[in-house]
Amino acid sequence: MGRKWNNIKDKKAAKDANTSRIYAKFGREIYVAARRGVPDPDANQGLKFVLERAKTYNVPRHIIDRAIDKAKGGSDESYDELRYEGFGPNGSMIIVDALTNNVNRTASEVRAAFGKNGGNMGVSGSVSYMFDETAVIGVEGKNEEEVLELLMEADVDVRDIIAEDDQVIVYAEPDQFHAVQEAFKNAGITEFTVAELSMIPQNEVTLPEDVVPKFEKLIDVLEDLEDVQHVYHNVDLGE
Repeated sequence: MGRKWNNIKDKKAAKDANTSRIYAKFGREIYVAARRGVPDPDANQGLKFVLERAKTYNVPRHIIDRAIDKAKGGSDESYDELRYEGFGPNGSMIIVDALTNNVNRTASEVRAAFGKNGGNMGVSGSVSYMFDETAVIGVEGKNEEEVLELLMEADVDVRDIIAEDDQVIVYAEPDQFHAVQEAFKNAGITEFTVAELSMIPQNEVTLPEDVVPKFEKLIDVLEDLEDVQHVYHNVDLGE
């Protein structure tokens, strides 16, 4: 199930660091999570999860506090969660998750991004059936055997454990996300290199070399859209 997770995250972080847009996206996600329940991560599992993710991307504290304070202040701003599915060059598969306060605007922008960059929108379910929602948690300072033993002792089942560069990535069922984290925390590991719920493709495809730039441009355009939170795909872009 290896997805070169470190390379994927580093590539996204390097791009986002230049624009700070990742902070805006997290601010919106934190606000929405806080509005769904009480604005306290100890009593709101959804908010706790988003804050764990934000920590791995080094989101500044003031961004987090501002979003939570906005939710506490009773703002009536509301967002819809949307998922779009489509195809890129050579039949590659793409999932786009968005948070928006204007559904028509977001749908139009996503459709235009696909259409102008060699792709096309699909209907709901046309792509997602080829992906598995997966908890992805990474740690440093342990090898695969140590992580496996640690999780077995905690009686936590996972899908896969893979060593990647200087970290170990654990892939698990979505409902095991917090169980995996707690197992690590009980073993004294409180810092995570990645802590995500992601859509992992069941099979990856390799595009012809001359098509890769076109595909990467499509992904970049989609990720640049203000309302888009996550973009997943089934293309192996190598290193």
